Amino acid sequence: MALPKTVRILEVGPRDGLQNESTPVPAAVKIELIHRLQDAGLKMIEATAFVSPKWVPQMADNAEVMAGIRRKPGVNYPVLVPNMKGLEGAIAAGAEEVVVFGAASEKFSQRNTNCSIDEGLARFEAVAQAAIARGLRVRGDISVCLGCPYEGEVDPTAVVHVAQALDAMGCYEITICDTIGTGTAGKTRRVIEAVAKHIPVERLAGHFHDTYSQALTNMYAALECGVATFDCSVSGLGGCPYAKGATGNVATEDVLYLLDGLGIETGIDMNKLIAAGDYICGFLGRPTLSRVARAIRAKAA
Repeated sequence: MALPKTVRILEVGPRDGLQNESTPVPAAVKIELIHRLQDAGLKMIEATAFVSPKWVPQMADNAEVMAGIRRKPGVNYPVLVPNMKGLEGAIAAGAEEVVVFGAASEKFSQRNTNCSIDEGLARFEAVAQAAIARGLRVRGDISVCLGCPYEGEVDPTAVVHVAQALDAMGCYEITICDTIGTGTAGKTRRVIEAVAKHIPVERLAGHFHDTYSQALTNMYAALECGVATFDCSVSGLGGCPYAKGATGNVATEDVLYLLDGLGIETGIDMNKLIAAGDYICGFLGRPTLSRVARAIRAKAA
């Protein structure tokens, strides 16, 4: 299959990238990061999560972040919601798109949401239906599609099961997530091909962590399968709190370099993207994890 001519990037840095930071990141910093990312040309930016501040204190300022965003025409700001209470908060804050999620392994589902896969899906079905009834778009993420920290290998049929449930509840797009970064190109291809037998590949997205330095390889395998939407995190921020040693999402800068080299259009400005990464890394007090950003900065020095 020919590679896609254009690719949509969902920037998850402000939410997935920052949610596990131990040092509080002020709402003003998150808002400024979002503004810098949209000014760099990103059209989809996961802004925050409407979750319990007891479990994810970094997202306690979700309403403040949503209220402070200078919304740009043509840019979407999806937010993560785990339940009806989260959806109510998201609607009150003016969200137009929400993200629900399921897991492809029972043990991960229990550790992450304290319920079985099917119990979690039943919960999200009510959330999705309520969101759609209010005119919101719903995206569905599937965790640990390419490996689980508790069960190891994940059968593609388990991913298909969750994908079909998310499809049935009205998710317009379904994301295949390598949550702990143990996937390989072969695993990526097998899972996407299995799911694509039931859901058009045009409605699938990829989300790859870079624990074993395979994220770009896995992304290329997904591109070959026809996937044209990917989650990325500026400067490679983020990680999985339920998987020891799991590193951040693949860096948006590194993904952009790959896509630019393939002649695939994204509409993103590399220099502005690197500057956005510099901004948040400067606040966090640590260097970027993007190898591309480091190389370009070193060349310019």
